Amino acid sequence: MPDKLIASSFPALRGLALWLVATGIAWVLAGCAGLPPRTPEPPTLSIAASPSTALGRAAASLDDAHDGLSSIRPLVEASFALDARFELMRRAQASLDVQTYQLGNDKTGRLLLRELRDAARRGVRVRLLLDDFYTAGMDRLLLGLAAEPNAEVRLFNPFVNARDHSATRWMEFFGDFRRLNHRMHNKLFVADSAMAIAGGRNLADEYFLRSEGANFIDFELIMAGPVVPEAARIFDTYWNSDVVYPLQRIANASGTPEALKSEFEAATSPVHAPPPAALQGTDLMGDPPLGAQLADSGRMKWMRADAHAAADSPNKALGTLASPAESLAARFHEMTATARSDVVVISPYFIPGEEGMARIREGRARGVRISVITNSLADSDEPLVNINYNRYRVDMLKLGVNLYEVSTRQLKRNRQLRDLLKKARGRLHAKLALVDREWVLLGSMNLDPRSARLNTEFGVRVRSFELTQALLYAYQLDDIEGVYRVVLLPDGENVQWIGTGDVDNEVLDSEPDSSLLTRLQLLLFSWFVPTDQL
Repeated sequence: MPDKLIASSFPALRGLALWLVATGIAWVLAGCAGLPPRTPEPPTLSIAASPSTALGRAAASLDDAHDGLSSIRPLVEASFALDARFELMRRAQASLDVQTYQLGNDKTGRLLLRELRDAARRGVRVRLLLDDFYTAGMDRLLLGLAAEPNAEVRLFNPFVNARDHSATRWMEFFGDFRRLNHRMHNKLFVADSAMAIAGGRNLADEYFLRSEGANFIDFELIMAGPVVPEAARIFDTYWNSDVVYPLQRIANASGTPEALKSEFEAATSPVHAPPPAALQGTDLMGDPPLGAQLADSGRMKWMRADAHAAADSPNKALGTLASPAESLAARFHEMTATARSDVVVISPYFIPGEEGMARIREGRARGVRISVITNSLADSDEPLVNINYNRYRVDMLKLGVNLYEVSTRQLKRNRQLRDLLKKARGRLHAKLALVDREWVLLGSMNLDPRSARLNTEFGVRVRSFELTQALLYAYQLDDIEGVYRVVLLPDGENVQWIGTGDVDNEVLDSEPDSSLLTRLQLLLFSWFVPTDQL
């Protein structure tokens, strides 16, 4: 499943019923076991990159200039992003550090777990750090990996009671809401401390075009050079933080290590975890798969850029940040506030809030061109976000913001984007900002209150005209097609949606491609959910 705003994880009526049930039984959970006491342990730190590893040598070959810049390559296409992870896992010789919000209990998640297990058996130290929100029913599978001598699994802000079922987890969630409403939304993949992948993708089928239902348009970077040890130090901060617990301290580890390994072997076999088809040709940027590049690392040609990694403190989950200025969101706003000419924001969930509207007004007053691309109601996996987003839509248009909404129906009229999605339904999931066609901000952070106040997030700031141009090409941001352009009607109070990418360019007066039932449910649920808490 995709990133979730906790308050809107269910359709309207089901969510309301759940809230009523949970309220009635929360007192039962108050008497259940809490988190175990922490045991002081020496911190475990990243293993520094070394030329003794193949990936270390490949990374060094990209840094001939020794100019303090990093080497980067965009991962626009999902199949190439998945393949890059397989190559890094199979070529790693020292360490693999993987941090994610969601690891799917599906063919992609299980295949990635098997590759991590195989790496551990080769002697690679494997550290897997998961947010605990989507691990229901996965304890024995994860314990099977953790049973390997070189592998360890830790959980961020874990659930403690009745871990096997989502329904009972929801009960615990409402019973311990203040703690469990904080989640680790970070996504980071580091191999041999030499190469890293960062961006918006979780590790599940729908993020790699392997779902038969809805797949996601997303973006990541693979990186080498000085930005990688920065990212590795951030991983260490989380791995050793007070809000992270070893899996065995939380999960029921009944059974011998041998039995857990046997279960893991069966669950991650090709029957349950079939590999994807081999890649053919080059990606949208004209680059071959990572394996082909690493096989001839002396001829690798990646972009060179000033790149830096940053993240929220894990203590954000404890509510102990000294001030909002410490957050990744604050750093993002500081960066966009320096824009001289234009800002392009791509975010699946976009709720500017009053502070965001003030920043937009200030930017427009300075003549900065602002464009926002987000999901339409019909193609959002979080339709309740639209309750708050709709509050600001008219005001943004009055300020001259260029506003676009993503629609599967429109996307598939654009050949390039249609090829990215294949035959499945598509939703926007990339989190990007382009500033003055010089800076790119990317990572896990959505532009909504949850990312700013509750979740922890990871991001990368890159200064690169070349990368900016590549993204403008990949997503056709200079001449956007395959989306709805939202415009203000002459009355100044209502909007229209104008299709793009075909001859007709249809004009709609209601939310595109959404059913009347969806709109009624949204209206009904908006009466019960305090929108300022979304």
